[in-house]
Amino acid sequence: MDLTPEETNLVEIARTTINTIPKSDTHSVASAALSANGQVFTGVNVFHFTGGPCAELVVLGVAAGAGTPRLLHIVAVGEDGHDGVIINPCGRCRQVLHDLHPGIRVIVQKGGEVKSVSIDELLPYAYEPRD
Repeated sequence: MDLTPEETNLVEIARTTINTIPKSDTHSVASAALSANGQVFTGVNVFHFTGGPCAELVVLGVAAGAGTPRLLHIVAVGEDGHDGVIINPCGRCRQVLHDLHPGIRVIVQKGGEVKSVSIDELLPYAYEPRD
């Protein structure tokens, strides 16, 4: 699936975010998400040897703090010159996205192919707590 204009813009916003901050081992990934009301939220990871949040989780917190209940699209990029390579979400982020934003679409890359997939496609056998 080709990216929509909104998704293409989101990738560029994430790339701008990672390229705006000074190069550092602490912040090497940026994420951007588009809400149902058209707002864009950005964030960067926080690496620390004790652990830290991925960029996607930072964006979820920023959006929640702004009172945004629903995100439609999300992407993460790593620093790589000005091209900002798209980084697919880790397992923890996939599960959190599935649980908190069940309808979200995630922009991913495999080889040279960039596409948007549903969180269910990305995590087909998600953990589901028993009732």
